Amino acid sequence: MLGSYFKTSGRSLMRNKLFSSINIVGLAISMSVGLLLIAFVLDLLSYDKFHKNGKRIYRITNIATFKGEQSGKFGSTSIKTGKLIREKVTGIEEVAIMRSDFSQDARVGDNVLPIKGFWAEPSLFRTLTFPMLEGNPETALKDPYSIVLTETAAKKLFGNGPALGKAIKFDTLDYQVSGVMKDVPFFSHIQFEALVSLSTAEQLNRNDKNFEKWASMWSNYVYLLLPEHADMTAIQSQLDAIAKQENRAEESTRIQLELLPLHNIVVGEDLGRSMGPTGPHMPPVVLLILGGLALVVILSACFNYTNLSIARGMRRFKEVGLRKAIGAGKSQVRQQFLAEAVLISLAALFLSFFIFLILRPQLISMAPEIQRMVKLDLTPSVIVAFIVFSVAVGVIAGFMPAMFFSKTSAIHALRNVSAPAFRSAKGFTHVTLRRTLAVIQYTVTLIFITTTAIGYVQYKNILAFDLGFNTENILNINMQDNKPDELLKELGEMPEVTALSRSMIITSVGNAWGGYMKYKDSRDSVLVMTNNVDENYLPVHGYKLIAGGNFMTRPTTARGAGEVIVNQQFLKRFNIGTGDPEKAIGEEITFSNFRVNGQKMTIVGVMKDFHYGKVDNLIGPVAFMPWTPGDRAIINAKIRSSDMQATIAKIESTWKKIDRVHPFEAEFYDESIEEAYSEFSAMIKIIGFLSFLAISIASMGLFGMVVFTTETRLKEIGIRKVMGAGSGSLVYLLSHGFLSLLSISALIALPVTYFFFENVVLTRFPYHTPVQVVEMFVGLLAVLLIAIIMIGSQTMKAAASNPAEVLKNE
Repeated sequence: MLGSYFKTSGRSLMRNKLFSSINIVGLAISMSVGLLLIAFVLDLLSYDKFHKNGKRIYRITNIATFKGEQSGKFGSTSIKTGKLIREKVTGIEEVAIMRSDFSQDARVGDNVLPIKGFWAEPSLFRTLTFPMLEGNPETALKDPYSIVLTETAAKKLFGNGPALGKAIKFDTLDYQVSGVMKDVPFFSHIQFEALVSLSTAEQLNRNDKNFEKWASMWSNYVYLLLPEHADMTAIQSQLDAIAKQENRAEESTRIQLELLPLHNIVVGEDLGRSMGPTGPHMPPVVLLILGGLALVVILSACFNYTNLSIARGMRRFKEVGLRKAIGAGKSQVRQQFLAEAVLISLAALFLSFFIFLILRPQLISMAPEIQRMVKLDLTPSVIVAFIVFSVAVGVIAGFMPAMFFSKTSAIHALRNVSAPAFRSAKGFTHVTLRRTLAVIQYTVTLIFITTTAIGYVQYKNILAFDLGFNTENILNINMQDNKPDELLKELGEMPEVTALSRSMIITSVGNAWGGYMKYKDSRDSVLVMTNNVDENYLPVHGYKLIAGGNFMTRPTTARGAGEVIVNQQFLKRFNIGTGDPEKAIGEEITFSNFRVNGQKMTIVGVMKDFHYGKVDNLIGPVAFMPWTPGDRAIINAKIRSSDMQATIAKIESTWKKIDRVHPFEAEFYDESIEEAYSEFSAMIKIIGFLSFLAISIASMGLFGMVVFTTETRLKEIGIRKVMGAGSGSLVYLLSHGFLSLLSISALIALPVTYFFFENVVLTRFPYHTPVQVVEMFVGLLAVLLIAIIMIGSQTMKAAASNPAEVLKNE
């Protein structure tokens, strides 16, 4: 029976090659989006699945409140938290503590290699599944100055020779290789080249009283392995008891502890991981949005199939009538048309697979975050998901035609194949279905196109936004723990380099550094964003000083820094100078962070407000403090050159003379800003691509409707022509209904898009530009132009038909 269905369906497809091709191409284009989304989601859901006990592994998260006003949820916690859990919490199999600030140059003879990794406990190998190739996982991370290398790192340092037991020098200290493990899989939320025993970090920081403090939560991660059927409520109550006890000793910080399942780290709630590796992350809401957009495009193609199938179904009414006359029931007719739809969908899958292969590298390279997050490789599970998806699309697409034809009366079907026979089927009496589908299709298409236009304009405005300082032709060079003096000297002798400065971070791209400041009221402290800069930084970047001057001293340590330059919002927050910046000069403030506590600093300058953060953040209090040799160094080089590529190559060759180990890391300020909004750019590209698909598919649907209308009204057109109607009036007669549907779509889509942007999207950007009329109507004009071409071509053809040929059988 099933074979008969597919054989008949194949014959029907071959008899209607044009419309079969339209159906297959339309479904293939839309299904390619579904294939990309399926591969993307399956990749994200693959993270950390290689861990043997993954379902029983949890990470501790911190909900922290600072000074009663700054709060957040963080994926990191303190070393003390891990030790307290091990001592006090029952019902736990293993506790593993990791610390993320290991990054040093490994030296083996003359071979030097930068190594990044974690400090970790021996229990890590009992909690997470990282197979050891050499060494004992129970003792490899037990002794101080023990290090476990990944297979690739071991080969880079020791070649093909044995690594176990060999010595590696980091700075002035010797570490012993106690193990070699397999490389960390791509789909792991933590990536590293080496694991160093946590006992080493404890020795190196034995004089740091903050190392194991309850509130020192920025660089540490605690993983728990729970037993089968663990009592989560009992464990959480014990965590609450620990937090309550420890918070009593803290003056300004309150921390709550929660459990986060290992498989919810990558696809889950967005957590702050300050000073630690962020790892790949995708909020579920983003997946839902992308899934919703893909579903809309796929449904649009399914609507096309419905319209085109019914439009061409007149030729199959006798077939349906004959089937029913010889005993076929409704279910058998439904199965026939569903089989045909599935066959078309499988053919579309074949074509969409090649489109998927073309689009895959484009999606991966769309943003650096995507490139680091997914591979989109074809695995058996992905292929099975593709086939299941294709069958599901076929069933959805064929459902309405199957229901339509199964309800057709055999008598009407055998008597005539014209419009009256169509109207004999339920659901088509008032042609509501076709009009509804058309309105939905074009409403969605207009929303997509208008969203793309508005989003693109806003994105370009963000990149061109006046940040309050100059970024043009400024090359930021990361010194990677090298002293900047030698490179500054070399750059200063290059004629292409017109100015130089030093800073600790790059602002306006999402980086942040700060501490708490007080003025006269010791109880009033506020988190102030800071940057440590030298005396050349303000003139190089064109910051505007409205009172006071630049730094006058060059401190050699953080504790020796006594000057500070603040912005207008800083004065406003503390009410310094009562609106007169000059009165703020000489005022004293108190600064505290993890390096200094209660340091007195004097305001020597006031600068005009600028955007320290990204433009979706409000401007807040900001302070610049003197850069010191102990700070992280970024050289800011102002370049004037007619050949930028040659100049960069020249600077890179100079870098290699200074540091032969670390690769040259430099980026123009404008490129850093563009990269900071790469997620926004990627979203615009995705929506723009979906817009192109939506308008293509909607045009096919419109073509199907026009064909349906002209074929069912050919005799009416013939009679009107005999009665003297001209081509113009006939074109208007046939097209005004479609244009009215497009007008309804525009009346729905444009206001919805406008209010969505003004009241939802752009509220995140306090400095956005208003939505312009041109952005709203450019999409409508494009859709109208395509629709007029589609409608005009078919209606002119119908209007030019010979009435004698049409009416000769009447």
